[in-house]
Amino acid sequence: MLQKEKKQAIIQEFQAHEGDTGSTEVQIAVLTERINELTTHMRINKHDYATQRGLIMLVGQRRRLLRYLRNNNSASYKKTIKKLKIRESN
Repeated sequence: MLQKEKKQAIIQEFQAHEGDTGSTEVQIAVLTERINELTTHMRINKHDYATQRGLIMLVGQRRRLLRYLRNNNSASYKKTIKKLKIRESN
């Protein structure tokens, strides 16, 4: 689970305006951080299948949000994936 301070820092970096915690960019950034943490956990604990399932679900959720952002605001999509160092999907 993300630490509160770390999550707040991510939100402040990606928010569009003060108090913005639910925009697509913020959601993608928070999910990306959780995915990175779970990926590290899975490298150590290869047989943790419950975490593996959760990780797959988070990746799917992030993929849907990225698709939505790409379709509705391509400039923000390109900026977000560049900032998060995510490869561009089709």
